[in-house]
Amino acid sequence: MKRGYETETSGPADSSETSVSKSQNLKPTSSDSTPTILVSEKLGEAGLQVLRGFGNLECAYNLSPEELCAKISTCDALIVRSGTKVTRQVFEAAKGRLKVVGRAGVGIDNVDLQAATEFGCLVVNAPTANTVAAAEHGIALLTAMSRNVAQADASIKAGKWLRNKYVGVSLVGKTLAVMGFGKVGSEVARRAKGLGMNVISHDPYAPADRARAVGVDLVSFEQAIATADFISLHMPLTPATSKVFNDETFAKMKKGVRIINVARGGVIDEDALVRALDSGVVAQAALDVFTEEPPTKDSKLVQHENVTLTPHLGASTKEAQEGVAIEIAEAVVGALKGELSATAVNAPMVPPEVLSELSPYVVLAEKLGKLAVQLVAGGSGITSVRVVYKSARDPDDLDTRLLRAMITKGIIEPISASFINLVNADFVAKQKGLRISEERVAVDSSPEFPVDSIQVQISNVGSKFASSVSESGSISIEGKVKYGEPHLTCLGSFGVDVSLEGNLILCRQVDQPGMIGQVGNILGNDNVNVSFMSVGRTVQKKALMAIGVDEEPNKRTLEKIGKVPDIEEFVFLNL
Repeated sequence: MKRGYETETSGPADSSETSVSKSQNLKPTSSDSTPTILVSEKLGEAGLQVLRGFGNLECAYNLSPEELCAKISTCDALIVRSGTKVTRQVFEAAKGRLKVVGRAGVGIDNVDLQAATEFGCLVVNAPTANTVAAAEHGIALLTAMSRNVAQADASIKAGKWLRNKYVGVSLVGKTLAVMGFGKVGSEVARRAKGLGMNVISHDPYAPADRARAVGVDLVSFEQAIATADFISLHMPLTPATSKVFNDETFAKMKKGVRIINVARGGVIDEDALVRALDSGVVAQAALDVFTEEPPTKDSKLVQHENVTLTPHLGASTKEAQEGVAIEIAEAVVGALKGELSATAVNAPMVPPEVLSELSPYVVLAEKLGKLAVQLVAGGSGITSVRVVYKSARDPDDLDTRLLRAMITKGIIEPISASFINLVNADFVAKQKGLRISEERVAVDSSPEFPVDSIQVQISNVGSKFASSVSESGSISIEGKVKYGEPHLTCLGSFGVDVSLEGNLILCRQVDQPGMIGQVGNILGNDNVNVSFMSVGRTVQKKALMAIGVDEEPNKRTLEKIGKVPDIEEFVFLNL
């Protein structure tokens, strides 16, 4: 096979700690490098331009599985269409570097999602850009099949004039069963209604009100296949749907039914379809997809005179190709930047409008997790985390999956040698024996905001900063979003107001004048810039001083702070 290459350059979680009272654990930072993005199948030029503007772009088409595995360890992202199989072996060969797989299209059955999740690789797709194109192609096959367009065209080109042989059937008043009422299926239904067809649908996950809004009745699988004159397939290929159209299901269909498939070839048992065509149970079939692509030339299905075929053209319009290219390129670039994706398929799925609303709270959640784990004393195994969401909203209006995942990420990443992200945070937590429970508390505040505050508690551990321990004996921190930014509002029994950015020094001290000045002078003399200072008090004449600094103070500077007479304990935290 000829290959084209183009390269363009544009147990319990363990909290280890080396410090003791009045010292800290300094964590080195790593420098960022320009990401490398591998495109293994043809992508529209508009999408390639987006990728060139962000990282090193490498286009290498028609790679064998061995060639892909050899190349993938140098890549941060991989973009594929339907022809490239992204298997467990690919993720293993990536050695942890591959962060994003982008599928230029809707179906993701060529990507091993379980392996992607285990290896912390986000998988995104482009589910919207080719929706109309696929729906239009489904309607094109429906009409072409019903009027024998392909067969009549071939006969005329062969010098024949067979008007009587190619008498078709009308669509008006006929029943179309749309199997799968997702984006494409619903668009096919809209267009079929415009042709005067009666449309029913089967989809176990589709909301009935959304179907009714289009004038479609949701029915059972058995009722759909038994009553339809035409059946249009728009379901994903999963273990449950593999060869779901087989001898048994064909036998339950109305004699003379016509089938259209622009979804996935594997949902039809092709040998069974040939038998149904030969027996007349299925009068005609129009197929854009096949179990094996391309199908073999001697395939009985391909050669059958009552079958209309196209070579997987569902998304093949100029507009759709450019749209898909841009959509997947932007999704991959966004994921590499660390942004949350509304098209992620192996992470908590959140609608775009909810994603936008939760965005600042997502940052807060990760920061709280990261802060909490740094307060745990070395050698303490973290096994139990409790998260409390305070909100004025009804529990059904607050989706906490994304927030929980980000808290998990914040807790695990600082104490894990492996790369942890939104995708594999829950998986790794389970592996490490970390149990996260959630509680929602109703508060009398404005329901305009999804969350009033988030509290994170870590139980059955020691603390390197005793002031962070609540009356219940757990490390307890609480935060809010203020002016769009995350803030720490409570630490143990201390009320504070601290912006969660940069680096943070927390000091418990005797509440007396001059303390802020002493610590400020130490930092200033050692050229450490202070971004803010905040003090919270308790009734026992104790105070908690929080100091934001732009850079990490060196060990000598922190030792000086620890030697200030009335500072009882302190801790340095990298946020």
